[in-house]
Formats: sequence, C-alpha cells, structure tokens
Amino acid sequence: MFKGVASRALGVFALFTVVCGLGYTLVVTGIAQVAFPYQANGSLIKVDDKIVGSELIGQSFEDEDHMWGRIQNVTIVEGEDGGLMAYGAPSNLSPASEEYRQLVDERVEKIRAANPDADMDAVPVDLVTCSGSGLDPEISPDAAEYQVPRLAKATGKSEGEVRDIIAQCTKGRFLGVFGEPTVNVLKVNLMLDGVL
Repeated sequence: MFKGVASRALGVFALFTVVCGLGYTLVVTGIAQVAFPYQANGSLIKVDDKIVGSELIGQSFEDEDHMWGRIQNVTIVEGEDGGLMAYGAPSNLSPASEEYRQLVDERVEKIRAANPDADMDAVPVDLVTCSGSGLDPEISPDAAEYQVPRLAKATGKSEGEVRDIIAQCTKGRFLGVFGEPTVNVLKVNLMLDGVL
C-alpha cells in the first residue's frame, strides 16, 4: 500500500514541478517578452548603444552638479573576471535606534551644507532615508525642488531649465489616483549632462 501511495505522490510531485517550475515560468517569461519587452529586460537606459543604468535601480550621486537621490544600500565588488558586481539590500536598522538617528542627523547636515540656497526649511525625508529595498531610483518632487538652486548654480543652467528637466522626468500617480508623483534621479542627471 505504501509503495502505491509513494509512487503516486512522486508522480504528482514530478508533474507539478514541471508544470509550475518550468511551464509557468516559460509562459510568464514569454508573455512578458512579447507584451512588455522593455520592462522585462530591466528597463535599461541606453545611450549610443551603451547601457548607462536602469530606471528601476538607483545609483549614488553626491557631486555638486548632479541631483542626489535616496541613500543606496549597494555594495560593489570585483568579480573573478574583473568585472564589477553590485549587491543591494535593505537596511536592518530600526527607525527607533540611536544609530539610525545619528545616520539621519549626519545626512541632514550633509544635505543642508550642499544646498545652502534651498528654498525649504525642512530637508525632505526621502533625501535622508533609505527606501524599503535600499535601491529606490526615485525621489519626491519636493526633494528634487530642494536641490534646484544648487543644480542651477553648478551646471550653469537657469532654475527654470532645471525645473523643466525635472518635470520631464516626473511620473504622476498610477491611474491618476494611486501612489505619489516621483522623479527619476538617473534620468534627471543624464539630461543635466546632455546625454539623454
């Protein structure tokens, strides 16, 4: 009796492994490649056939003539072939911890020092905290606006030109209702550099 049950169980296990593990994966991948090829392949931004980044993964910018994004929890290591690999992870620090408070206070000081002409009293929270994933490529329109005077001075563009670039890189609410408007930092920086 046990042999009959065990063989049927193994047969069902093998069937579902093939159907769910292989079949489902191939069907979903195929649909994604046909219906959403740009997104399915990482939403990569290419300039002159060279990949300069992804719309979905944040990059760190901390120089004067680029917009700064959220804090990125990325570790870059050199692979065996000499190529660079990036590993990202969320932070495990509790927002109630003293270490977290110190990190935020340090970041606030750094942001204020870099943006002395900002028109807002408070530093937008997304400039001093990580996202849940630690890889968020976008910031709020307020966080982008906070940096406009610095970007205009550093790039030689007018504040209006910088705001126009930010507007072009701003995505509204999903279906006009869900979520909040966001600004893609990498796209803004590529446009500031005249690359995009």
